[in-house]
Amino acid sequence: MGRAAPSSSPSSPQLGRKRTAAPTPEPPTPQRHCSMVDVMRRSRAVAAPPPVARARVYTYYETLLCETCGLGDRDDEMLLCDRCDRGCHTFCLRPIAAKVPIGPWFCPVCAPPTMAPKSFPVKQTKIVDFFRIQKDEQDAQAAKCRLSQDGRRRRKRSLVMHKRRRRILPFVPSEDGARRLKQMASLATALTSSKTKFSNELTYMPNMAPRSSNLARLEVGGMQVLPKEDKENIELCRTMQQRGECPPLLVVFDPLEGFTVQADGDIKDMTFLAEYTGDVDYLENRENDDCDCIMTLLLPADPSQMLVICPDKRGNISRFVSGINNHTPDGKKKQNVKCVRYDMDGESHVLLVACRDIACGEKLYYDYNGYEHAYPTHHFF
Repeated sequence: MGRAAPSSSPSSPQLGRKRTAAPTPEPPTPQRHCSMVDVMRRSRAVAAPPPVARARVYTYYETLLCETCGLGDRDDEMLLCDRCDRGCHTFCLRPIAAKVPIGPWFCPVCAPPTMAPKSFPVKQTKIVDFFRIQKDEQDAQAAKCRLSQDGRRRRKRSLVMHKRRRRILPFVPSEDGARRLKQMASLATALTSSKTKFSNELTYMPNMAPRSSNLARLEVGGMQVLPKEDKENIELCRTMQQRGECPPLLVVFDPLEGFTVQADGDIKDMTFLAEYTGDVDYLENRENDDCDCIMTLLLPADPSQMLVICPDKRGNISRFVSGINNHTPDGKKKQNVKCVRYDMDGESHVLLVACRDIACGEKLYYDYNGYEHAYPTHHFF
């Protein structure tokens, strides 16, 4: 009979072998970990980004060109589209951007199509409320008589006197009442779309320049005083406007230029069109302002006392009249309105007056700078 082999199972001890205990592991050697303060103290200071990143940023901006003019200069006024990274100068946009906008910006290709503004209703009750029109039939008849008397006076005036002193003429409103409603509705459309309240006079708001700062005698070199007859005609125009009799002007929306003003009737040379109105403030408070139509009001010897008119919150039709490119002969030929600052009762006022005969349908242009030429207009139409 055979014999079974001895079991080699772990549970059965093998014969003739002595079991020993496993050795005890030694404890790990303690290590000292550096704190973040030690790491920052020992690290080398880096004064510039890595060479690869620096070269990539430098090359990108060096090759960036304006999609409109094709130039890459004046990068401080270059806008980058947040969708396609195309570049465009602020002054190459239509309408021109007053400054680099805050927040996302999209180029004309990526931006949604410009929609025409919602038209203001051509209803007399709505327009009367919007412009705060005051109706007075007696004043209306007196104004018509005054206009006819002024016309007779101008015809009787000698040619020599007319050449010696050109008088400001009051505007002649459109005779058709429905047409006047359409003209005022076009202005109301532009004002509401621009979130601007209507105001036909200078406004002095808290925390801005006070009315006492508008002293015409502080103007460097002096300011021409508005003659008595011209002042009477301006007051007559103001009275007519309060009754809803406006100059024959129509505000039209252009997809490239924005809101523009065109004549809705024939206008004679030297006709008063509007006073430039808005909030009066010191220029030093508005140097970084987003408003694209700030107008000079007073140029005193002290630059810190220089006053400007800001029509972004309150204004009238004057803020929508286009400025010319006064650096080109063709641009100067377009000018049909002049902007003049006058001393009226000791205060400075800016008046817009026709500088030649204006035909119906003609767009209004004036020299934005006046004589000081402080604003660059190279990129105006």
